[in-house]
Amino acid sequence: MASQPPLKRLSVEALDQVLGVPFPVLDDGFIRAIDYMGSDGAVVQAARVSYGEGTKQVLEDRGLIRYLLRHRHTTPFEMCEIKLHVRVPMDCWRQWIRHRTANVNEYSTRYSIAISAQQQTSAAGWRVQAANNKQGSEGFLPKETGELLSQKERQLHRLSRQIYEERLAAGVAREQARKDLPLSTYTEAYWKVDLHNLLHFLALRMELHAQAEIRSYATVIGEEILARWCPAVWEAFLDYRVHGLTFSRLESEIIQHIAAGKLDEAVRLVVQSGWLSSNGAIKRHRERSEMEEKLEKLQLPIPWRTNK
Repeated sequence: MASQPPLKRLSVEALDQVLGVPFPVLDDGFIRAIDYMGSDGAVVQAARVSYGEGTKQVLEDRGLIRYLLRHRHTTPFEMCEIKLHVRVPMDCWRQWIRHRTANVNEYSTRYSIAISAQQQTSAAGWRVQAANNKQGSEGFLPKETGELLSQKERQLHRLSRQIYEERLAAGVAREQARKDLPLSTYTEAYWKVDLHNLLHFLALRMELHAQAEIRSYATVIGEEILARWCPAVWEAFLDYRVHGLTFSRLESEIIQHIAAGKLDEAVRLVVQSGWLSSNGAIKRHRERSEMEEKLEKLQLPIPWRTNK
């Protein structure tokens, strides 16, 4: 068996410089990188095991990473892992923990006293329920209304904490004393995830329709940690996942008609697909609305609207 050269652990100086440094999120939350394995180089190293040494002569590291991400060859990205320490409100953490592709260890209020901090909402930060999206928001309540809501929020936080501490002082078990703490209470956890699943998390949680609170955490992970850890992967992720567009067969046909100036044909296809009423009247339709967003980004006309 041929001897193999000794391996050197891959390290990233830019990330090493901020290991353990907390990046603030919201009013009292943070994210910090604790440890990591791999880097851009580890992705390339793993890919070349399967593609063969000859690939190196054709594609440079950056080009290979972009090719892998563009064509959804995910296995090389699974060779990298990162461990984060997060401090996050419990209601936001509920969304976070739905991503079942990580290793998690959370602060336990059965064994320890609950963290004495709750996420506060500013008077200008109360969002209005979206009219056409049951799980979204649009715009903000007037500041005068928000001031009253924030005042009552502070009262609720003080009262819930007071009751919790009274229960502890009376000897109530921690596992029961905690039951009426608000979901705005902060919790902490270690979250270890591979790079492939981290990118999936960021693609969903950095998206503009994601809830603002978890989007804040995802953005910090991306811009402050991933951008330092794997800059070539981060660049490709932004290009292909965050800012890139994908089109269905129907969307492609409609765009072809619009580009050719055949606006009536484009409208016909939209009506035929059920995205509009048979008389061409605009009605709520999620898939059509998503395509309209794509047309706006491409600065193309939306003929079923401009014709009205």
